[in-house]
Amino acid sequence: MNTSDNRPATLHNRTAILAGNWKMNLRRAEVRAFAAKLKGALGPRAAADGASPQVALFPSHPFLGTLADALRGTAVIVGAQDVHSEASGAHTGDVSAHQVASTGATWALCGHSERRADHGEGDALVARKAGAALGAGLGVMVCLGETLEQREGGDTEEVLDRQLAAFLDGVGVEPLGDALGRWALAYEPVWAIGTGKTATPRIAQEAHVFLRARLAAQLGEAAASVPLLYGGSAKPGNCEELFAEPDVDGFLIGGASLDPATFLDMIHRCGDAPASD
Repeated sequence: MNTSDNRPATLHNRTAILAGNWKMNLRRAEVRAFAAKLKGALGPRAAADGASPQVALFPSHPFLGTLADALRGTAVIVGAQDVHSEASGAHTGDVSAHQVASTGATWALCGHSERRADHGEGDALVARKAGAALGAGLGVMVCLGETLEQREGGDTEEVLDRQLAAFLDGVGVEPLGDALGRWALAYEPVWAIGTGKTATPRIAQEAHVFLRARLAAQLGEAAASVPLLYGGSAKPGNCEELFAEPDVDGFLIGGASLDPATFLDMIHRCGDAPASD
């Protein structure tokens, strides 16, 4: 919940979670207009804990405070698209988790495929960033997934296993167990991001089952409470079929989250919110 005391909202497994990653899009006026439309369409449910589905938005860093202020008092989560692994220091152009928390945002993405590809972020660095976010009191959504070359080479499970192990080992299984509800995984097949291609429900489910099994090996029964989101060209036309899979707990949405009407349509299709006009 986007509350004034800046505590991260707790994610609830088996409740749809729709997270919009705006990437390097939208300007201040558009951010404010989007927030107004979202609040107007969701009505009273926007302020209800446990509302279905849970909604999160990840704007560009300059607009974290703007969006957090606009959605204050609602159950909509506001998060950063990235944080630095250090709490402070000489890191020009970077933003620390503590700085993010001071804006009113309560969550952060770590390890998005575009950060891994464009900025050379490796598995160990992603784990350090996730640990920094949790240490600053933020919730964290860790992204992982394979490229087309890796999938065609039959290496999907090896890639997912490596990326997940780095996160679990880097942050620590015990701290993560204590932080259940404050972290989630987003499986994003890189070959389906921004390409118009979408993993079939079966592909998404198989990847999520694999991740759930790996989590269970470390966390035991608690693994069932870790939300697993799918990210890869999710949109109104495919979200219901994907969400019907038992281990797909929601979506990390790119392009379809930039238009409030489209985003609200997905909220309606995956939960009990009213449809947008």
